Amino acid sequence: MTLVSERRTPPRRTGRPRRAPHPLRAEAVHGFAPWAGAAVFLTLGVLLAGSAEQWQGGWTETRSRLHEGMLIVLPLASAAGCWQGGRERRRRTEELWGTVSRGPLARFVVAALPVALWTAAGYGAAAAGALVATWPYATGDRPYFDLLPADMAAAAAAAAAGQVVGRVVASRLATPLLALAGYVVLGMASTVREGSGRLLNPAFPVRTDTVPVAWQPAAVALWTAGLAAAVVLAHTARRRYTALLPLAAATAAGALLVQAGDGVWRTNPAGSRQVCDTSTSPQICVNARYEKLLPQVTAALSGITGRLEGVRNVPVRFEDRPGRPGRDEAELPMLTPLGWSVVRGRLTDPGQYAWEAVQALQGRMDCGAMDARVHTEDDAVTHYLAPSPMEKTFDEHDAAGDEAQRAELRRRLAARARLTAMDEDERRAWLSAYFATAGDCDARGVPAL
Repeated sequence: MTLVSERRTPPRRTGRPRRAPHPLRAEAVHGFAPWAGAAVFLTLGVLLAGSAEQWQGGWTETRSRLHEGMLIVLPLASAAGCWQGGRERRRRTEELWGTVSRGPLARFVVAALPVALWTAAGYGAAAAGALVATWPYATGDRPYFDLLPADMAAAAAAAAAGQVVGRVVASRLATPLLALAGYVVLGMASTVREGSGRLLNPAFPVRTDTVPVAWQPAAVALWTAGLAAAVVLAHTARRRYTALLPLAAATAAGALLVQAGDGVWRTNPAGSRQVCDTSTSPQICVNARYEKLLPQVTAALSGITGRLEGVRNVPVRFEDRPGRPGRDEAELPMLTPLGWSVVRGRLTDPGQYAWEAVQALQGRMDCGAMDARVHTEDDAVTHYLAPSPMEKTFDEHDAAGDEAQRAELRRRLAARARLTAMDEDERRAWLSAYFATAGDCDARGVPAL
């Protein structure tokens, strides 16, 4: 039996040959860039979590706190770029990179672009997390995304500019020193409150009651990105005069911001609008940015409005808008800044809030030292409408004091008892006469109790 060997032919390859992964993809996935983005995300996330009571629940507060985070994000992004820029020097591969076919600009882009994009993405992810954290506690208004694109562009620009520093400065200390210098410079610039030049600061503090005009974020993005692009081209481009084009764009954007001055910000329209509960007397109005707090505020003040039913000369409403209240209005106790009266969409101390509302009704907070009789009568009215949470503590303190303090306490207790013992009609008449003198620092007009 003869064995015949068969020659096997290799299988024919089908399709296109697999290409080697692009260096940009390798840098973006396996290099230092993802760690830079994670550092930005975690650092900003920790800072936000530590101050959550001051922004969680208010959309404008969240936006402003995120923008304040640029004070940390920009130095961190520049430091990440600087560390990436010194990588070839640390690896001792500078001469090897000089032999590749790609030009200096292409090599720079491959190394710098992933870090820039990842740092911007880290900021964006932290911002998204803050917005999601605010959503369950939001008290009105709407989310604000206007500053996010400009902030992300500034973070990417800082990373690109930092990489140039890392290539130019041959020292491992360049990274921490650049971060420290950036933090100090931005911190000092953020304390400036006058002059249009302060608007060129990408970490410029933003008030919660303002919103930017439509073109302001684009101008800031062009300002920061143009400067970074000019620095990069001046360092890497073969024709370095090409850096003049982004420099001209950045100069134009900066000049526009400086020339416009404070005009780049306008008052938030929602902040001048009020939402009111007209079923009470006085009516209760809250700023439209916190309209979902109206039921809580109404409940907190229900003891006051219930006891004032039928009383004349009281203000028509509690108002909550910028400026002093009108002639027939009383200023609502402050809901902001968040973290005091309101935390995560809830009133922290309704009793204290109601007491503050009574002080606004009496209107004598700016009168200074008043006649002892008026002080006693103010205390009796406060005790009847909404006693201070500290009232018992103050009474116990006076009871343990000297004779003058004990005598003052006896007068206060007697006045409280007289007001409480009045029948409804008599008390309404006395309170009507009392509130006719609200805001008057002259003790002669206040009715005796």
